[in-house]
Amino acid sequence: MAKKTKKKLPRRKGEFTYRGHTTSELKKMSFQEFTDLLPASQRRKISRGFTEDHKKLIQRVKDGRTMVRTHLRDMIILPEMIGIDLEIHNGKKFSMVTVQPEMIGHYIGEYALTRNIVRHGSAGVGATRSSKFVPLK
Repeated sequence: MAKKTKKKLPRRKGEFTYRGHTTSELKKMSFQEFTDLLPASQRRKISRGFTEDHKKLIQRVKDGRTMVRTHLRDMIILPEMIGIDLEIHNGKKFSMVTVQPEMIGHYIGEYALTRNIVRHGSAGVGATRSSKFVPLK
């Protein structure tokens, strides 16, 4: 069997840009200018307004916290969140994610998977006819 290797993000050449704007330019933009750059579904979500919980999360980020725990998987990653460690709830536990510039415009929940990989073991004794011949350690 081949060894499984971790996939790394490709190294970017130069500074990251989102639709032609650097991260420092994105942080200086007004909120309306930034939302005009987002894809349609994210733009529509923001235009409908944030809930109180979303506003609290944004305020925690603006207060300068370096680590934030949240259950809000439907929050859109904004430029001011870059560099923050988010602990995102996946239904069972919190997954640690460091926000990078490439994540701008995505939902937070995309980075905390809710389903685990299933690895089936061998059949137990009596499970099948052929399991009679499986040695017991």
